Amino acid sequence: MPSVLLVGTPNSGKTALFNRLTGLNQRVANYPGITVDLSIARLAKLPEVDLVDFPGTYSLRPISEEERVAVGYFDTSLADPDVQHVLCIVDATRLEKSLFFCLQVVDACQRQGRPVTVVANMGDILKRHGLSIDAEGLSQAIGAPVLVASARTGEGLDAIISCLQSPPEAIAVSSTADDNPILASEGGAADNELCAEAHRLAEQFGAPADELLRAQSRLDRFFLGSLSGGLIFALIMLILFQSIFTWSAPAMDAVEAGVIGLGGWILPLIGDGVFADFVADAVFSGIGAFLVFVPQIFVLTFVIGLLEDSGYLARAALICHKPLRFFGLSGKSFIPMLSGVACAIPAIYAARSIESPRARFLTYLAIPLMPCSARLPVYTLLIAIFIPRETVFGGLIGWQGLTLFAIYVFGMAAGLIIAGLVNRWSHSEGQMPFMMELPAYRIPALLPIARKSVQRAKHFVTKAGAVILGVTVVIWILGYFPNQGADLGGSWLGMLGQWIEPVFQPLGLDWRYGVAIVSAFLAREVFVGTLGTIMGIEGAEDNIVPLVEQVQASALPLGSGLALLVFFAIALQCVSTVAILAKEANSWKLALRMVITYLCLAWLAAWATFQITDFLV
Repeated sequence: MPSVLLVGTPNSGKTALFNRLTGLNQRVANYPGITVDLSIARLAKLPEVDLVDFPGTYSLRPISEEERVAVGYFDTSLADPDVQHVLCIVDATRLEKSLFFCLQVVDACQRQGRPVTVVANMGDILKRHGLSIDAEGLSQAIGAPVLVASARTGEGLDAIISCLQSPPEAIAVSSTADDNPILASEGGAADNELCAEAHRLAEQFGAPADELLRAQSRLDRFFLGSLSGGLIFALIMLILFQSIFTWSAPAMDAVEAGVIGLGGWILPLIGDGVFADFVADAVFSGIGAFLVFVPQIFVLTFVIGLLEDSGYLARAALICHKPLRFFGLSGKSFIPMLSGVACAIPAIYAARSIESPRARFLTYLAIPLMPCSARLPVYTLLIAIFIPRETVFGGLIGWQGLTLFAIYVFGMAAGLIIAGLVNRWSHSEGQMPFMMELPAYRIPALLPIARKSVQRAKHFVTKAGAVILGVTVVIWILGYFPNQGADLGGSWLGMLGQWIEPVFQPLGLDWRYGVAIVSAFLAREVFVGTLGTIMGIEGAEDNIVPLVEQVQASALPLGSGLALLVFFAIALQCVSTVAILAKEANSWKLALRMVITYLCLAWLAAWATFQITDFLV
């Protein structure tokens, strides 16, 4: 299959361009180090051609493991006869930084006889400041076509496609590596020579960097100030979690009303019998209970997308570096840890960007304790049961949002404490220098972020939906037979539940919650569906009752509810997370030790929470 290689430095907008050209929605963040794997997809306007997105790297002379992987892939691919073209993405707003890598790529392609086109991305930012680059002059200087484009707005994409459609002979530039004294030496130029050449070309053909830096510096003095920076960070984090309840509440109410209304319409048409009981208990009570919380996944992803696209998250990592050092972590640990709020799996992958092996190991320990979106339905269910929808400060902040914020802080604090204890109990290496590129500030592109959030919510539903459907069917069969749901305690599920109930009784939980907890190890969100199915069978009602009301009617003690919150905050995540952790750490022993240790800690913390609450209330 003919292919085009897409390479570039981190944070150059390479993967955003990949999404534009292919129509896919890969995860793109406005901070370095997020893209760690190859992505391959067909070009939307050239379906017979594959576009291969390589991991971002600053040089073809790698210094980190991530860069070695990327460079190795690139060198191997250049020798592949199916490769027809190479697109090298540079940041038009920071041309000098990007040209160091670009010159290496152009040289490598010309030595292999591969056509290469340089795409100066983020042209929209230059235009907004009334600036431009001399693309034609730069093209002649480096010996490769240079196109100005914007992955965010779509500007220049047609020119890129036209370039890819042209035969190599039509896009060749007269100058070659042999004509360039900087790149002509065998093995390429030295780093200092490339730096000097990149500086010269940026000064001659690039936009004045001072104007862009001045605007960024004014904002950095506010967002990175010793006092204002910390206050703004805390406020943004509070808004992030508050928005999960405030912004998603209307959509959640609509989904809940839709599920109840649909059930009220369909169930009378089915009539009585086993199938009707299955639809009511498994489909509407089980799966329907889970769907109610999907809007919160969308809101969470959307708000994080705003922070990513604005350029703030890299600043947040810088703010967090000093306190994270105390626990043996790095400022770069903040990015995977915050990614873990969405999902632990990409967070573990993102930890590859941490150069220090020790800091990366400690980050692996902390990520599973980050409150991922799969836990969100569990948290919001329990919060909705015990915490009223009342607001404070004139309606700006609700108690439910504050509670969720406290849970997230608790999970993050637990991760930091464990990382810090392990760091102090074991041999500690010296601190490696912390360096992070700060991207330019920009107004977030709302429509692409909304599309990505929709894709994330759809992925969440489809990924969890299959598991939830399978689990709810099994739970319903076990809970309905052999007595047709007449006595849940006498069902097969009830019999199994009695075996595990002693484990959860000290937490004030009966076998129903124990079964739901055990099923949640397949996927955290399964807890809600399983509990909804069990409550649906037990209720034996023709109408659909929201799960919150069902649990409230069961008189779950406050201490048990808090114990559940604490248990889910600490217990290691789903089996998929464990498998990825073992793969990335190259150690199943480590993954299993973490599972056992975190389960024990979760149970002990939940027990202590139940006992303290029972004593105080």
